[in-house]
Amino acid sequence: MSFDRAARFAAAYALLRAAADVADHWIQTDHQAATKGQHDHNPGQSSAAGRRACTAHVATYTATQATALLLGTRVLGVRLRPGPIAAALTVSAVTHYIADRREPLRRLADATGSRAFVRLADHGMNGAYCLDQAWHHAFETAAALIASA
Repeated sequence: MSFDRAARFAAAYALLRAAADVADHWIQTDHQAATKGQHDHNPGQSSAAGRRACTAHVATYTATQATALLLGTRVLGVRLRPGPIAAALTVSAVTHYIADRREPLRRLADATGSRAFVRLADHGMNGAYCLDQAWHHAFETAAALIASA
């Protein structure tokens, strides 16, 4: 990796990560947060409502990341190409949707020996949230690698 690409990666990662926190914790609505993981197999919940809420959240999440990338790289004088930016935002959006529907990560945790951890909600810990954030960080790293190409 060249120095220029390393600098583009560092800028893209920092901007994507900061925007992700803002989008997840400030921009996401209470309704989206409470509804996005709903599935029909849970009493009183609607899978369609969950998909709509998650789609709306991912749209604002992706818009926040796009804005941060476009403005942040302009301020920094870092040049990213439109194609890799679009691909990076697509990776981030799709993987964010998968995680925020909750059931896919729960199944993955169960399959990889983290069944108890994903359900932990005690001692100041929330295992599902920790695994969700680790998933997002991993794919934001991949997105930054793509954006820096």
